[in-house]
Amino acid sequence: MPAVVRGGRRQSSGKGGARGAPPSRAAAIGRLDMSPRVVAATLVVGVGIVAAVLATGARAERISTAATERFDAVTTGMGLKVRQVHVTGASPEAAAAVRAAVGVHADQPIVSLDLAAVRDRVQTVGWVKEARVVRLLPDTLIVDVKEHDRLAVWQVGGKAHVIDAQGLVIEGADAGRYPRLPLVVGKGADQAASDVLPLLAQRPRLMAKVDALVRVDERRWDLRLKDGSLIQLPAVDQESALIRLDALDQRERLLDLGFARIDLRTPEEVAVRPSEGAV
Repeated sequence: MPAVVRGGRRQSSGKGGARGAPPSRAAAIGRLDMSPRVVAATLVVGVGIVAAVLATGARAERISTAATERFDAVTTGMGLKVRQVHVTGASPEAAAAVRAAVGVHADQPIVSLDLAAVRDRVQTVGWVKEARVVRLLPDTLIVDVKEHDRLAVWQVGGKAHVIDAQGLVIEGADAGRYPRLPLVVGKGADQAASDVLPLLAQRPRLMAKVDALVRVDERRWDLRLKDGSLIQLPAVDQESALIRLDALDQRERLLDLGFARIDLRTPEEVAVRPSEGAV
């Protein structure tokens, strides 16, 4: 780095000074090349040397750590530390897992807290679709989560999972705690459920009688009703088939008559097989 000459007055040794005396420091500096290009090059080299010295032996990291620790000590001394963590938007089932993922302890410095890291940890919780973390000085942390919606229970391979509207399994969700969710069964049922369930929700009379929706060959659905009967839907245009079934039910109260099977797989046709003893 460029040398800095501290003040000190130039002393005169009489008129014109003594002959043969060595030139003064000021005079020597005056003869140096102080052009802008030379000055800039000198500064760059100086900065490079300082950076190299600091980086050697992880010294830069140690200096940075020490500075951070000092900053945290000062701010916590001013009362800027975590005393409260509020979790909002989490269901009772998910709240404990979300709090554990926050990973913040009481009296931790709040100013230097990495909010992005806290958010990323919370979003690893299976229940959580997205999270937002807000710091309220002097001492409060707000963690607001949006959970995956529970669409259905998906049964496959002898196991039951809770899935969301995108067909994703919600890790940590106990399917046994959601007896009111529709049950979809079979390979591919998780991805196709979001198409058929809204159509059934528009028909509460039919939906109330459905025990499970079974995916057949990953192409279409069989609706198994609570009384053991079966409704076979087509692979395409399921809504039109359900409209035909609705019309027949309103006219004939078909769902109350008792049947073994209703086949809706053929367009513009409804084939009904009565159950034994049915009128």
